[in-house]
Amino acid sequence: MERLSPPDLDDLTPEQQAVAEAIIAGPRKAVIGPMRIWLHRPELAQHAQRLGQYCRYDSLLPPDLSELAVLVTARVWSSEFEWSVHKRMAREAGLADAIIDAIRDRTPPPFENDTQQAVYDFALMLHTERKVSDMVYQAAVATLGDQGVVDLTGICGYYTLVSMTLNVFEVPGEGPPEMG
Repeated sequence: MERLSPPDLDDLTPEQQAVAEAIIAGPRKAVIGPMRIWLHRPELAQHAQRLGQYCRYDSLLPPDLSELAVLVTARVWSSEFEWSVHKRMAREAGLADAIIDAIRDRTPPPFENDTQQAVYDFALMLHTERKVSDMVYQAAVATLGDQGVVDLTGICGYYTLVSMTLNVFEVPGEGPPEMG
């Protein structure tokens, strides 16, 4: 059970309504997950949904690499809702099941190329050590470029906010059983 019920979508303040309409009009098409909680603070919701739209749809990273970073983030934070949503998206983006399963199981994934390995290493080290080594940073820059590493960092940061929100407010999700 969620700790904080989301606002009733049929009884929103004008500020909440404006944010909800912006979310629905965008590529997401629905107010779900953390956005339901963020609606309690419309200004936060507006800024967060804009950042999320950029991170998910407009960054330099192709969908498979973006989803790889999101899965690492969801797994580190044990965010069941985020895992269940993005596991499907990662598959749709072409990320191999063996990679997804290894992230779930916290075992080294069988990557298909150096770029996937660089994204994984960067995201995992950033989340677990709160910084990245020169070697991991240079590998990420070599495969993504400077701007790509900026976007990768932003994706990790945004989905940390998402995961924190989902975890703090106990938003239900359907992740792997060991994530509970």
